[in-house]
Amino acid sequence: MKEKTSITLSKDVLQQLDRLAGSKASRSSLIERILRCYLRDRRRAALHARDLARINASADQLNAEAEDVLDYQPGAE
Repeated sequence: MKEKTSITLSKDVLQQLDRLAGSKASRSSLIERILRCYLRDRRRAALHARDLARINASADQLNAEAEDVLDYQPGAE
C-alpha cells in the first residue's frame, strides 16, 4: 500500500526529475525507484562493512597462525 507524502525540492532538482522521468513515468515513481536503489545500496554497504570488520578482526590471528606454520617448514630461517 502506498502512502501519500509531500516533499519540498528545489526547482532545478524538479526539472532534472522531469527530464529523467520523461513522459512515461511520474515524478513519484521515479523518486521511489531512486530511493529504493539508494536504500538497497546503503544496506549492501553496511553488510560489506560488517563483513570487512569480521575479516579484519580475525586477520591478526590468522596471519599469526600462518607465520607459525611457515616457521615449521623445512628450510625456514
